[in-house]
Amino acid sequence: MKRFTVAILVNNQFGVLNRVTSMFRRRQFNISALTVSETESSKYSRITILSEGDEITKQQLINQLYKLPDVVSVAELDPEETVSRELLLIKVENNAETRPDVRAAVDAFEAKIVDYNIQSMVIQMVGDSRKTDDFINLMLSYGIMEICRTGVVALERGASTIRKVTLF
Repeated sequence: MKRFTVAILVNNQFGVLNRVTSMFRRRQFNISALTVSETESSKYSRITILSEGDEITKQQLINQLYKLPDVVSVAELDPEETVSRELLLIKVENNAETRPDVRAAVDAFEAKIVDYNIQSMVIQMVGDSRKTDDFINLMLSYGIMEICRTGVVALERGASTIRKVTLF
């Protein structure tokens, strides 16, 4: 199955996120990652969803989203034409034997140690989903204690926006 990212511009109102995610549940679409935030206008929120499926599934999803009353615009984000990032916080064991390798990995992935104590290190990393997955896989051998990661945030490159016409 192919991963795809969909950005949804919605009216910033109570219950909209629930209606969008309920549509996913009813139609049995899986959400791999989800982020929501207010946009440059407090009238709108932007929902970014990472999902998986074939071309037919993706098109069904987009069509169903347009049927929801609070959806203003939907855009599939082409990975080649998109800047996307994810935030990862990962807590790993801190021991003298593996510490130099963990620090080398932190440097190689342009991450940052944001908490350090005798038992553990909390590392912050920002990157695309693949980089995040690669870093997690590397850290597996160093004793991952806990992981927290955001969903994908993404914007199209250039002048193109999810909202082709300025609504405010």
